[in-house]
Amino acid sequence: MSETLATLNAVTVTFNNTPVVENVHLTISRGDIITIIGPNGAGKTTLIKAITGIQPITAGSLWRKPGLSIGYVPQRLQLQPTLPLTIRRFMALTGASSGACRSALAQTGIEPLYDASVHRLSGGEMQRLLIARALVRQPDLLVLDEPAQGVDINGQAALYELIRSLRDSLNCGVLMISHDLHLVMAATDKVICLNQHICCSGYPEDISHDPAFIEVFGQPVAESLAIYHHHHNHSHDLHGDVVQGQSPHHIHGEECRHDHP
Repeated sequence: MSETLATLNAVTVTFNNTPVVENVHLTISRGDIITIIGPNGAGKTTLIKAITGIQPITAGSLWRKPGLSIGYVPQRLQLQPTLPLTIRRFMALTGASSGACRSALAQTGIEPLYDASVHRLSGGEMQRLLIARALVRQPDLLVLDEPAQGVDINGQAALYELIRSLRDSLNCGVLMISHDLHLVMAATDKVICLNQHICCSGYPEDISHDPAFIEVFGQPVAESLAIYHHHHNHSHDLHGDVVQGQSPHHIHGEECRHDHP
């Protein structure tokens, strides 16, 4: 049985006496990849901030494993564009050793950019940098708020593959928010549909048929989702292309493909 990292029991968060998150029950275990989806204003970011301890809860209970280490990747990070800042200096701000910083960067595939300016990074490279910053904490739980934001479609597929590989190599739990429904359904183990409360939750191949999911996202979205689990026996580079010399995995007799714009 996998180790429980955090448990939420009837968690509610209110702002000005208005519930933003209401009566949420959730268990996160080591090895999980759980993705929270929902419309704008559904309370998704508030919920993960409550889980990390950034946002106090108003009611209910939240248990975290004693000594739980959480690596948090925020939705966005505002950096002063006139501030000269290299990846080396950015990672040094974590307080970790240079060896630990370089190891984290290597895990996300951008260690060769160690002396590059953060202001010259692509969207995908910046997200990998933020993930590397979270990895220096050697997290039991990796929490990501919209990790593929600002990343093109090929980079998104590679980024979600990276998240899965980090889950495997670190044996950590992963909790993330995403609006990229097609990629979410391919990259996650469990989906939670949130609209202040949990409307529905379950395996990706089942949830798009749930009436509560259809009510939130609409029938056309539900029908458009090609639900499958995307298992690979190959790797992608930073642009999402298959590394040469590795053959794509076949799923149900069809070649593993990504949609290219």
